[in-house]
Amino acid sequence: MTGESKRAIRVSRAGALTTVQDCGRPGYAHLGVPRSGALDAPAHHLANRLVGNPPAAPVLETTLTGVAISAECDVVAAVTGARAAVRVGGQPARLGAPIRLRRGQLLEVRSATSGVRSYLAFSGGLAVPRVLGSASADLLSGLGPPRLASGDVLQLGPIDETGGRNCCVLGELPAIAVPAGPASAPAGNSVPEPVRLVVHPGPRFDWLASPGLPVLEDGQWMVSPDSNRVALRLAGQPVRRRRGELASEGLVCGAIQALPDGHLVLFLADHPTTGGYPVIAVVDPACVSACAQARPGSKISFRLASGRT
Repeated sequence: MTGESKRAIRVSRAGALTTVQDCGRPGYAHLGVPRSGALDAPAHHLANRLVGNPPAAPVLETTLTGVAISAECDVVAAVTGARAAVRVGGQPARLGAPIRLRRGQLLEVRSATSGVRSYLAFSGGLAVPRVLGSASADLLSGLGPPRLASGDVLQLGPIDETGGRNCCVLGELPAIAVPAGPASAPAGNSVPEPVRLVVHPGPRFDWLASPGLPVLEDGQWMVSPDSNRVALRLAGQPVRRRRGELASEGLVCGAIQALPDGHLVLFLADHPTTGGYPVIAVVDPACVSACAQARPGSKISFRLASGRT
């Protein structure tokens, strides 16, 4: 990711973990390839909409400590997702609104004060190579572009034809109103404490000892610092489950496994495609973006989907 371009951005500070993400590469689980893609899909969609890109265009996804980007050309940018201070040339800029960058200006996204991941879109989108139809970086399989490093240069696509080859369509993501209000207002999803997730029975919910799946509603877990794009590791009062082993079974984003010690693992976008521990529950798709913004130390609680026991 080096070299000069008339339309490009340069990474001045890469932050703890900044990757290129789009809507991922669904449909390859039978080959052992996770879907990957932006963990907070609504924030990804909103960032692209703010700069006039198709919703599936590749963006930057940051983790906790933000990123700093120098514009190599005039470009429109937008920052959504986690609440964080945004600066352009050292001056405050709005979160969740279009930002006009002049060539040579520095866009800074500071450390998140709530949430985990910010999304940076640029008009024209990021012109990076695609693997199996997607520009997403997959930390588990190693597919896609590497995590960003300071000094990297990313080319931008032409403004009138961005992201047309990507695999996600507008109808797959919910419509989101552009947030209004002062610059300090959050954009995308705000995540309250504790994070309350709606869950559905998993294929192995019967592996839980009495009282079964409702035991999830009685407990509270905490997000471990060991969590990443692959999964949230949840520590708390262990659930009691049947002893024994399973043959490996398919996994989906949002699957919750009960480990032998009773602790829980909640899988995110870069999850393995199979696993051998019982999947006792699956997070409702509408709640996955809240998982993406749950910080280490955040409290997690569960509510069974209506009509489920």
